[in-house]
Amino acid sequence: MKLSVIIPTLNEEENLKVLIPFLKKELAEENHEIIIVDANSGDFSEEICLKHAVTFIRVERSSRAVQMNRGAMLATGDALYFVHADTRPRAGFFEDIEKAIANGKSAGCYRYRFDSNHPLLKINSWFTRFNGILSGGGDQTLFIKKEIFQEMGGFNEQFCIMEDFELVKRLKSKYQFYIIPKSIRVSARKYENNSWLRVQWANLIAFKDFLQNRDPMEIREKYYRKLKHS
Repeated sequence: MKLSVIIPTLNEEENLKVLIPFLKKELAEENHEIIIVDANSGDFSEEICLKHAVTFIRVERSSRAVQMNRGAMLATGDALYFVHADTRPRAGFFEDIEKAIANGKSAGCYRYRFDSNHPLLKINSWFTRFNGILSGGGDQTLFIKKEIFQEMGGFNEQFCIMEDFELVKRLKSKYQFYIIPKSIRVSARKYENNSWLRVQWANLIAFKDFLQNRDPMEIREKYYRKLKHS
């Protein structure tokens, strides 16, 4: 199985300096690919990608849905693995995904833990083991067979926020969605730049509006009014 790792970025050079070498080491023995889809960063993201010989493309619109769809269009793998730049997949992720797909799991994600020992964030992390209405966010990463991604029409580009949950919601209506019972590591920077309560409140309002089918632009505007440096 060939895996295409797709990473949407905007000014993530510091994270790419760590993430790309890790991914290349993990995938070194296989014919896989890493695709960085950048939304016109003003940093040295492109230079880092060139240095490490990974695919780098630009899109004009800063939208994860657009960026990830563009990466998927270029991908030549049998399966796609969408990863945020500030997320750290676990060692052995390819074997985890390959095994899951071989066992009939067409799409899924991981549990996660934060790069912080804050007790409230440990509670958040604990809940990522459950395959419920709030599962499948981008921080959990997403693996999916390419043919299934294409069948589902990819990410809905009308969603400038919650694009991951929207796709997973559609996936769950037709396919089994699997949470690999292992944890990846995600950044706590949003919580550190705000507060646990502020981020939880913003997330709660965003989910409520999403489930009520509110306009994605309205959800996004309300979300970012509540948070800073997110």
